[in-house]
Amino acid sequence: MALSDLYSNVHLLLRWIHVIAGIVWIGHLYFFNFVNVPFQGTIGADVKKVVNPQLITRALWWFRWGAMTTFVVGLLLFTQLYMYVPGVGFGASELFSAADGMTGRAIWILIGMLFGSIMWFNVWFIIWPAQKKILTAVRDGVAVDPKLPKRALMTSRINTYLSGPMLFGMLAPSHYGAINLFTALVAIALGLAAIWWAIDSSSKVAKSI
Repeated sequence: MALSDLYSNVHLLLRWIHVIAGIVWIGHLYFFNFVNVPFQGTIGADVKKVVNPQLITRALWWFRWGAMTTFVVGLLLFTQLYMYVPGVGFGASELFSAADGMTGRAIWILIGMLFGSIMWFNVWFIIWPAQKKILTAVRDGVAVDPKLPKRALMTSRINTYLSGPMLFGMLAPSHYGAINLFTALVAIALGLAAIWWAIDSSSKVAKSI
């Protein structure tokens, strides 16, 4: 029998939206860094003028709004689970704090939220403004400021590396829970290593087929 209380059903809906939006956001982040960056180095300027305004504009729309939806719904989920007690009201729940202080779950989710918030900021206030100027310049047939592609790529790379540890922080509260300094450092190192391997391998994939 399905749960009938409003709290549980709202939680399920928010979590579903958060996961779907996160897949869209991080999926496009990985597309840009693992697929598009190596691909752009194999085509000429004449092809880029035709392909990029159509492909990149569409991809950036899903990318930035996936990020915004993930961020906003994530804050709502955090508030519902960690800063609200059903029947009592707003305030730290037992998932956030216990008799001996902040819980392991709360520390994990705050780590994930820290990395995710930095990534969201980078998307909306560095990557998207730079890409918008680049696309406008290409459309108008004027020279692109060489600083813009470098800024967008560097920030996108930072976000890609942050995504590894961020995903550990998001998954650990429900699937692991406990935390200490060593465990956190191992999780961050594993996340960074996985992204480094993916980026390093991305330019070799087409050659191996």
